[in-house]
Amino acid sequence: MLTAHANEEILISADSHVSEEGDFWVKNLPASFRASAPEFRTRRQVEEANRFEEKPGGYDPAARLNEMEQDGVSAEVLYPTLGLRLFGLDDAALQEACFRLYNDWLIEYCQIAPDRLVGIGCIATYDIDHAIAELERCKKAQLGGALIWQVPHPDLPLHSDHYNRFWDAAQSLEMPISLHILTGHNYSKAGFGTVRGVESYRNSVNSKTFDAVSAMWELIFYGVLHRYPDLKFVIVENEVGWIPFFLQQWDYYVRRFRETNPPPFDQQPSDYFNRQVFATFFEDSVGGHNLAWWGQNNCMWSNDYPHPNSTWPNSRSVIDRDLGHLAPGVRAKLVRENVARLYGMKIPQRV
Repeated sequence: MLTAHANEEILISADSHVSEEGDFWVKNLPASFRASAPEFRTRRQVEEANRFEEKPGGYDPAARLNEMEQDGVSAEVLYPTLGLRLFGLDDAALQEACFRLYNDWLIEYCQIAPDRLVGIGCIATYDIDHAIAELERCKKAQLGGALIWQVPHPDLPLHSDHYNRFWDAAQSLEMPISLHILTGHNYSKAGFGTVRGVESYRNSVNSKTFDAVSAMWELIFYGVLHRYPDLKFVIVENEVGWIPFFLQQWDYYVRRFRETNPPPFDQQPSDYFNRQVFATFFEDSVGGHNLAWWGQNNCMWSNDYPHPNSTWPNSRSVIDRDLGHLAPGVRAKLVRENVARLYGMKIPQRV
């Protein structure tokens, strides 16, 4: 039951998370994978180390609905937490088994309120036949989209023909494909805390952003978006303030050199972004200022609940700070309408 709050706008978070238990895969994978099963610290171990006080809603969907109400959020799109790290696995069969198990758990988690909890399934793309089958299974189970690695294995770049049948299937199934930070064969593969000192800041900002820039560039400049015009991608948790600068520069150089170095597409890079790419933000005041003139149909607010840097339970004050200067109609797009359109969600009538 949604609680009414007078004069409060409806909020839908485009990027929130569930919290898997650290020994989830060790306990639940088939026996043939147990010896190599990924294992993380349990909630108790993490809390004893004073790193993160877990919110029950991360693993208990009934508690989540109560915590969403505390934040004034009506619906959320759900991504993994520990599962993000598994995109860096080198063992394809193990990755497939891990993601199938996670997807089963997520499907059950979302069933408590399928109109308010939109799960994004994890898809291993080493084997495209498997990837398509799992994508179809997720669609049938009413998950809202699919998450693949943002930084692929070096032998399988996003622009390669390896993915063509997968792109075609995602387009036909109307399943948006998400690219989330900390997924794949990048700095996160070695584990959090392995890089210390000043260099850790390079990863937190530079490396993270460059991963997203490279992924978006490959999808546009190698013609993936041109060949699959109804396929949608979501750039998740990379913030958005940097995006219009890169689009502007890509447009400029394509116009400048199109005649002498024709790319495999016929529109401007920004046209493909505007048509097919969405991006989430939650702590980005620069992006908030840009949204007065750019990205109003493509960007989506999020709260990153239940992670330590989440805006929960103060999301409304952060939204007022970063989006308060925008017209009500623009703000409505950013905090609910764009995400609802992307995932075919019915917008709740009350908070």
